[in-house]
Amino acid sequence: MVTTVILGMLCVYLLCFSVMFLLISTRLNGKKMGMEVFALGNLLLGLAYILQLVGGPPGWGVLSMVNHTLTLSAPVAYVLGAMRFFGQPTPILRPLLALAVGYSLIQVLVQYWLGNEARHALLAGSCALLFLAMTAAALHGVRTFAQDLRVEMIVFAVLIGGICILNAMKFAMIVEGGLAALDLSSGFQKVFYIYMSFLATVLPPCAVWLVLRRLTDELRTLAAHDPLTRLLNRRGLMDALELYFRSRKAAAAYLLIVDIDHFKHINDTHGHKVGDLVLTRVAEVLKATVRQGDLICRLGGEEFVVIALDTDRAGVLQLAERTRAAIEQGEVLGTDHDQAIRCTATIGVSEEFTSVQVFDEFLQQADAALYRGKAAGRNRTEWPHAWDA
Repeated sequence: MVTTVILGMLCVYLLCFSVMFLLISTRLNGKKMGMEVFALGNLLLGLAYILQLVGGPPGWGVLSMVNHTLTLSAPVAYVLGAMRFFGQPTPILRPLLALAVGYSLIQVLVQYWLGNEARHALLAGSCALLFLAMTAAALHGVRTFAQDLRVEMIVFAVLIGGICILNAMKFAMIVEGGLAALDLSSGFQKVFYIYMSFLATVLPPCAVWLVLRRLTDELRTLAAHDPLTRLLNRRGLMDALELYFRSRKAAAAYLLIVDIDHFKHINDTHGHKVGDLVLTRVAEVLKATVRQGDLICRLGGEEFVVIALDTDRAGVLQLAERTRAAIEQGEVLGTDHDQAIRCTATIGVSEEFTSVQVFDEFLQQADAALYRGKAAGRNRTEWPHAWDA
């Protein structure tokens, strides 16, 4: 009786959280992060347990076969939802339908050749292997695709590992003692469904937390980057500089302002759409030209800032000239695709600085050098007056 009550409560948990996941997915617009698939997984498992309640003692029949198919399909749905959460464009209905049809046929064959006990052992063993693979995938994710969610993935691995062990124990008990192991009044079944209720209570809030974590990370990224070029904006640059100068290995940095020559003329002649293409192209050139670790920012309009880290005067001048030449050699196709648009840039370089607090001062110094370069004919690199001495 106690196990039946626990199983009934588990069904309510699963169906309620299925509705919650579905509602959350509708609020996420185009990027649902797998929440609608998690809702489907909860629905499948909830329906499986409902069938177990109404189906009575373990036996052979349509309800039992559907119950087993739904029970195995639910964790597969969770896997597919997790793949979507981590950005994999995974199909859902086709794999689940293939699994449902394939496993139903396997059940019929096992029932015919080996009997009812073997069919129940097949489900327990299949679930154990599936959860073992999920546990291994979660632990693998700690070092690969989910490094930003290390703690969360370890927690998931522990929780999923628990249900893997319980299913392995159920498999062994069925093989050894037959269907008596599935009696809802047994102590094992009581422990099994208490643990499942625990998972049904803990895992859905954990999934919601992962979505909130991912959304806040994306908002933080958007707040620190220019939407057109995907480079750092001023706020993102200041945060990155502060983090750099806070490190023990921080060395002096140089500031370069890169300004596209005659950009207003490009906009007026070819339109703002082409102007955006030029800005995007220059951003790509900067990313391809600067050294790994240097910081790139779109300061605004047609101005970009490069922070050259851990270098000297000769190195920063070489970087500036290499960047200027790369921009000059690049080209952008116009909207009619038959006219290549070229542009040049003037670069102003500052002296070295060693703290984020003096950023504005050295930005003005590089800006003054930039305007001297503009006055001297553009498409050139200019440095502080002090370097001429």
